[in-house]
Amino acid sequence: MPDVSIIIVNWNTSDLLAKCLRCVETTTRQVSYEVWVVDNASTDGSVDRVRREFPYVHLIANTDNVGFARANNQAIKLATGRYVLLLNSDAFVKDNTIDYMVQFMDAHPQAGMAGCKLLYEDGRLQPSCSMFPTLATEAYIALGLDKLFPRSKIFGRYMMTDWDYSDTRAVDVIMGAFMLVRAEAIQQVGLLDEGFFMYSEEVDWCYRFKQAGWEILFTPDVETVHLWGGSSKAVKVETLIRLYRSRVQFFRKNYGSVTAALYKGILAFNCLVRIGPGAAYYLLRPASRQKHYAFRQLLRALPGF
Repeated sequence: MPDVSIIIVNWNTSDLLAKCLRCVETTTRQVSYEVWVVDNASTDGSVDRVRREFPYVHLIANTDNVGFARANNQAIKLATGRYVLLLNSDAFVKDNTIDYMVQFMDAHPQAGMAGCKLLYEDGRLQPSCSMFPTLATEAYIALGLDKLFPRSKIFGRYMMTDWDYSDTRAVDVIMGAFMLVRAEAIQQVGLLDEGFFMYSEEVDWCYRFKQAGWEILFTPDVETVHLWGGSSKAVKVETLIRLYRSRVQFFRKNYGSVTAALYKGILAFNCLVRIGPGAAYYLLRPASRQKHYAFRQLLRALPGF
């Protein structure tokens, strides 16, 4: 039985995946591990590259893109480690990260999962923890209060922007880019909900872990570089729509249909603010014009959520 089963879901990120795997190889020395790569029908040669350059990897090559949750579940069902590490293909662990995190979990038996500090490629801190979303936190976002008062314990509580990530603490949600999970806890709580194709599946999983009495911990003692969310990346319409569709799905599943309907109202207001009063900000900035278009499309799609 290895200490940890490392699971990486890949979709057309051949170069990033190769870098991710090499980082695992060169930085993990003290714990035993197995690696699973689940490829969601990539067309960039990812499958052949894994077979050629990383023959030790357990490879699952899907013929269709089955989504993030289902792909992870495919490997979790076959994993044999005491822990399961969900690791994004664009996440590059630093020296001692995996070794330390396994030891950290061993020292905290009450924890069902844990995350480490995430950094952007330029070394800036990447926010990776949050509270569970509520109608109040979504209203603060719609009104822009989270941006106006990021250090407020009230308005900044959802993304925990009043915190500098300098201490170990229990949190509600950790980002799925690096999520170390106790196999024993998975047996109790269950797998990721495959009803979520992409986005919010890790929030739902964290919610179920907390409901079952497991702690979710963050530690700043080791780091991983994660490329997601860089400011240079354009906002894609389909990504924004999928993100908020999943958020509505989370509200409906865990808080009920009435709360989900109220959230859709808040989300519609959010769109209207950005389409109307926010138009000057977006349209006068060429890099942000696609975001204005994306919110218009989101408003049109919202009734079908």
